Amino acid sequence: MDGTKEAQQNAGEWQVTVPEGAEEQDAAAGDPVCKRSAWAWPMISCAAMFKCKVSGFRKMVWKIGEDDPRKTMYGIKVGIALALVSLFYYARPLYDGIGGRNVVWAIMTVVLVFEQTVGGSMYKGVNRTAGTISGTALALGLHWVASKSGKTLEPMVTTGSIFLLGAVAFSRFIPLVKSMFDYGVTVFIMTYSFVAVSGYRVEDLAMLALQRVSTISIGFFICFAVCVLIRPVWSGQELHLLTSRNMEKLADALEGCLEDYFFADADADVTKRAQVGSSKSDGYKCVLNSKASEDSQANLARWEPAHGRFGFSHPYEEYAKVGAAMRQCAYCVEALHGCMAPEQQQQAPDLLVGVYTKMGARCARVLREASSSLATMTTSRTLALAVADMDNAVRELKSDMRALPSKLLLLLAEEPTEASSIDAMALLPVTLMLIEIATRIKGVADAVSTLASIGGFKPADDDKTKIEMEVPPLKELDYSDASTVNLTTTIIERPLSRARNPSTDQQV
Repeated sequence: MDGTKEAQQNAGEWQVTVPEGAEEQDAAAGDPVCKRSAWAWPMISCAAMFKCKVSGFRKMVWKIGEDDPRKTMYGIKVGIALALVSLFYYARPLYDGIGGRNVVWAIMTVVLVFEQTVGGSMYKGVNRTAGTISGTALALGLHWVASKSGKTLEPMVTTGSIFLLGAVAFSRFIPLVKSMFDYGVTVFIMTYSFVAVSGYRVEDLAMLALQRVSTISIGFFICFAVCVLIRPVWSGQELHLLTSRNMEKLADALEGCLEDYFFADADADVTKRAQVGSSKSDGYKCVLNSKASEDSQANLARWEPAHGRFGFSHPYEEYAKVGAAMRQCAYCVEALHGCMAPEQQQQAPDLLVGVYTKMGARCARVLREASSSLATMTTSRTLALAVADMDNAVRELKSDMRALPSKLLLLLAEEPTEASSIDAMALLPVTLMLIEIATRIKGVADAVSTLASIGGFKPADDDKTKIEMEVPPLKELDYSDASTVNLTTTIIERPLSRARNPSTDQQV
């Protein structure tokens, strides 16, 4: 044994122990069949990867079309519009009538102008047509002036006019121009530069300008016809439905926040509940993230012709005010969601749970009534009743919070513990946020009422409005009253001798 170890230690460092069968493996490695397999393996792996990518892309495209079939229809409509424009190439009379190769401008117009909504196509089409006509007319006028200045000054006059007209691009930073005519300004500068520069070499510039205007007008007309006649998607309706759905989501978020806080499983892991969350209570995020979409849809809806109950004078700008009021409410719901996070959960007294849930239900009812009124485009008198019920719930909440110190001191007299008072104090921010949310919800209801008045919504014809009872007007609430903020000092300063006597159930 010792001799073997000494032999291994005395062995040269260059010696390597070769496992059995290594020579046979080396011989097999030199086989041409094995070499071909080694070269084929990367190709097989690349083919498998490509197949996987294609399959994933196919599933993604199928899911997009399945979720919103209108996107699939959009592609079909674009194909129809391009097929109609291509007839001007195939039909010889049409080809010769609009200037032959200038048909390409009609094809470019269809590709650049066609959008999913009618408002989007109208916005781009009208801007492109108006920019082309105005740019062409101005270029023809300045070409006449340049031609009268002589061959030497003509290039200078043309170049100077292009420079001055190019400075018109500064107008794109004006808010009104940027929101309504940004695309038209770009087309105007491009058309003017093209026609003005071409006038130096082209003999019949007027015919060139006429052909360009005619081909672009034809492309726009085909886009408009296909977009309106085949499954139209109206920006005004999209904005209307988006606003109504956001109100429903905001109401669900408010109720879900209270449900997750007061009725969550106490035995569940707090960290797990915080990570999983509630999709219902997160609906306010959709309201906060919808401003860009609302502004875009409102801007495009102004270009649409009258359709259904959306006339030429429909107040689309009022939807922006409704959306702003909802976002103010959503910010408060977000703050309430932070105050009532699962990791900050306290054991609320039973006398407050009912008040909070009632308050949340009344607030959610106002939002749902406003959403229903907006979705059906009717003026529902139940919205005023819902607002009155919410006002009463706010009064009850403030009254209960003022009477809470007496009740807490009674509990402390019966059971000497500070848990109830600490839990109630932790719910004070929740109370203030609920009162603030009620204020913001009244703003939403007022914005919806204004929209219904200006938009000419019809009165609701349902059984609820027929059996309504006259409700006396309630005194306007002053939500700015922060008397509940003094709850801390009230609990501390009120002596124990003034607690409620449990035997007589009277205030001493």
